Amino acid sequence: MKLPPARAEHFLAGIGEEIHAVLLYGPDSGLVSQRGRALAAKIAGADDDPFLMAELTAADIRDDPARIADEACALAFGGGRRSVRLRGAADGVAKAVSGAMELLGAAAGPPPSLLIVEAGELGPRSSLRRLFEGAAHGAAIPCYLDEGAGLERVIEDALRGHGLSAGADARAWLAGALGADRGVTLGEVEKLALYCAGAKEVTLEDCRAVVGEAAALELEDAVYAAGGGDATALDRALTRAFQEGVNPITVLRAAQRHIQRLHLVTGQVAGGGSLDAAVKALRPPVFFKLADRFRAQARSWTTERLATALDLLTEAELGAKSTGQPDRLICQRVLMQIASAARARVRK
Repeated sequence: MKLPPARAEHFLAGIGEEIHAVLLYGPDSGLVSQRGRALAAKIAGADDDPFLMAELTAADIRDDPARIADEACALAFGGGRRSVRLRGAADGVAKAVSGAMELLGAAAGPPPSLLIVEAGELGPRSSLRRLFEGAAHGAAIPCYLDEGAGLERVIEDALRGHGLSAGADARAWLAGALGADRGVTLGEVEKLALYCAGAKEVTLEDCRAVVGEAAALELEDAVYAAGGGDATALDRALTRAFQEGVNPITVLRAAQRHIQRLHLVTGQVAGGGSLDAAVKALRPPVFFKLADRFRAQARSWTTERLATALDLLTEAELGAKSTGQPDRLICQRVLMQIASAARARVRK
């Protein structure tokens, strides 16, 4: 069964004995791991009971292909349904996983285990993905990067779990700084909650002080260098951002937001509005240390060229997700292209 991302949470919350195996895969390794861990605990009814939970790696299966079938068909000591979690899977284990699923399907009565297979990105032709998508008692669930309203809901829910809320400015800033990995997002929110212990609301200043400080600063450096035409600074910022573990998709989205804000301001100025008033009206507000650079970029760009830059960034994100080309290279190339266009505007 092929499950759309929008149905994933509802499906996993109500999973029954008719499902024998689940494949969790996709670019968000943190979300894959979180869902796998939560599903294993849900089935076994415990977090660490060795009689009800088994965990394997792809290396274990390569060394002993029959092991996954043995674990899947083993009966729980004392009764109950077991969870068998295979981490780091790829197409090389598809045959062994298929054998285990056949044995689970042939079991008399309810299957003794739920097989949970965790993998990274898998293309449409992946043998592992096709196995689960075509299985009557299996489910393939993609785990994509949190974005947009979905990311804001993840952040709001995580904060609510700590008795906290966040204003619109803080939520927007967090959505811009997080989202590359569900595990990282939840970890940063946890850190923020500790920092804000005793308070009821998280402020923008709290977020800037705590969350992904180094990575967020590198993102700001990169997008402002691109918008200002500074190729050297852009190259340095991208190198540092990637070293901090920032996903290229996150960089591209940060650049999109920056260009969108410039586009909004330049459009208001073109309509007869004041530059200073348009900048002050932005939400979240421009960080005061960057306000002069933002205004300078708003003066040097036109709405038409900014619209073109947005198109380039959208195409780059699509290419990074679908073409198979190195996503870092795609990200670097389009930002350098934007920096070149900005530099040409400044020279004029």
